[in-house]
Amino acid sequence: MERSHIGKIGARRVMLAPAYVLHQYAYRDTSRIVEAFTSEHGRISLFARGANGPKSTLRGVLRPFQRLLLSWSGRTEACALVAAEVDGSLTRMSKERLMSGFYLNELLLKLTHRGDPHPEIFHSYASCVEALCAGAGEEPTLRLFERRLLHDLGYGLELAQTDEGLRVQPDRYYRYVLERGPQLCLAGAPGAMSGQSLNDLASESFQDARSLRDAKRLLRAAIDACLDGRVLKSREVMLALRQQNPLRDGARAARETVHEGES
Repeated sequence: MERSHIGKIGARRVMLAPAYVLHQYAYRDTSRIVEAFTSEHGRISLFARGANGPKSTLRGVLRPFQRLLLSWSGRTEACALVAAEVDGSLTRMSKERLMSGFYLNELLLKLTHRGDPHPEIFHSYASCVEALCAGAGEEPTLRLFERRLLHDLGYGLELAQTDEGLRVQPDRYYRYVLERGPQLCLAGAPGAMSGQSLNDLASESFQDARSLRDAKRLLRAAIDACLDGRVLKSREVMLALRQQNPLRDGARAARETVHEGES
């Protein structure tokens, strides 16, 4: 269980806080600056002194997508990392899914504020990472995390009814206007998506490839609005990889669509 207390000189010391490493970079010769996301303290920056040294107990522990227990102390925004240990079993994300994992991390880095606790987002992130590591369908897993992230940040999407208060019907088509909700339209109208797709996203249960495509389009627009012009580097890299090898990417997408239809 996590423990936290304030020392006599005002330095905060936190022990065994559940956390994930979102990003880290070298500092001087042997140290690192670590961006971590914790359950009770939100996103934090930690100074890992000597983490790259040959005798450091932190070597090999501060890995992305591994649930950890972190202990730190300090009085400033960037506290000193005291210790880190694996929380539970070792996890490993396949190289085919690393870009999806880095995409999750970048969303948290850009859409959350340091020191702002979001236990529900931490739980959603942990569940998403576990699902990706376990081989769950990549597209539906990412879409569910995006939907829950928007909701927990206060930007949840109205999916059940139109801006006129009418219930969304699965056999009708709608154009989604951010901050207003679905608006009834013709099937061939620009941006039209089926009511069934909206219902599937609301229930977090995707029935077919169309529902996934519509969800991706809608959630991307909502996330882009939250980013307010900032670019996701992980998204650019994924697009570049697809352009370099479209046949392999298309084959993977086809395999996942078949797999999702059987589950």
